[in-house]
Amino acid sequence: MLKRLMDVLIALVALLFLSPVLLVCALILYSLNCRPILFKQTRPGLHGKTFNMLKFRSMTDNKDAQGQLLPDEERLTPFGQFIRKTSLDELPGLWCVLKGDMSLVGPRPLLVEYLPLYSTQQARRHEVKPGITGWAQVNGRNAISWEEKFELDVWYVDNQSLWLDIKILLLTVKKVVSQADISAEGEATMSKFTGTDS
Repeated sequence: MLKRLMDVLIALVALLFLSPVLLVCALILYSLNCRPILFKQTRPGLHGKTFNMLKFRSMTDNKDAQGQLLPDEERLTPFGQFIRKTSLDELPGLWCVLKGDMSLVGPRPLLVEYLPLYSTQQARRHEVKPGITGWAQVNGRNAISWEEKFELDVWYVDNQSLWLDIKILLLTVKKVVSQADISAEGEATMSKFTGTDS
């Protein structure tokens, strides 16, 4: 109950306080023809139940001659790169927190297609609500391997507390200011998860 109360209060205050920033980002994306300005995608949440996650659009939907999406580095716009570095692209996710689909802190919601690829232990990351930030995000984010991320996610599931959430939120602010661990080495974002060799 305390976690939910903290989620609602912080998300509500943040949305009100940052509304000018949200408006400016929306107007810039609109002027750059990045429409729709919100990127909506189905992601698995608590116990794998799906919901629509919202982010500001940072990549185009440009495709090659075969109709396949171009690599991330070719679709990531300069402004998209900026909002990713500053985590401004995550701000619409606060609405998902208010709705109760997400928490401020928890394992990041990943792609639905990853669900059958998890080991039994990795799948435990869905025992809690997904978060805008999490233990893996403040301990390497996209600069660590998928396996390391999932280990950190499960560690959070087993050790979650209100004080740990506050610590993660404070560390997240530090990470955002330093713009650390935004992408994997040699990647514009993060390579896809293809499963773990047993």
